Amino acid sequence: MCWNATADLAAGTVIATVGAVCVVRARNPRELPLAALPLLLGAHQVVEAAVWEAGGGSGPATLAWAVIALPLLPVWVPFGVLLVTPPGRRARLAVPVAAGLATAAALAYRLADGPVTAHIRGRTIGYVLDLPYAPLLIGGYLLATVGALLLAADRALRLLGAVIAAGAALCVLLWRTEFVSTWCAFAAVASLILLARIRRTA
Repeated sequence: MCWNATADLAAGTVIATVGAVCVVRARNPRELPLAALPLLLGAHQVVEAAVWEAGGGSGPATLAWAVIALPLLPVWVPFGVLLVTPPGRRARLAVPVAAGLATAAALAYRLADGPVTAHIRGRTIGYVLDLPYAPLLIGGYLLATVGALLLAADRALRLLGAVIAAGAALCVLLWRTEFVSTWCAFAAVASLILLARIRRTA
């Protein structure tokens, strides 16, 4: 993942295919957003293959990648978890949902206000966007995405949250300037845990 256009395209295609299987196997409409998460993340990696092919820059592929990674995921994940959570246990998700909405709004505003640029750095891609209060936004982002999964009632979702949290820590340590790209790739692979969950509940 993330090593070149071919790797992103191949991995994205496999993950998106698994996501399509998850969507088809989902029995309850409330499960569809989470079932579709691998499909979304697989498509995200395919978009990044186009960023590689373009040599980085601030073109349409870079913007499409940033829209999925930045404002979309921190809303998609906590609401997906909320929908599959039993009514009596949803109150615990109020903070991740609120963090996701606030973070997504701030990130969407920044994307609308200024360009995002992709820089190819060896075998990874760094995305640059002017973000005031970056630590606060990153904290809100991780609270929404990882936090919602860790607080889920479902054991498989908590496992997914733990795996993605470990991946986030690893990506920060190894690829600090390319954190967003490498963590999204890691999350895409980790989201395959959802296939096992869908098969179990189908």
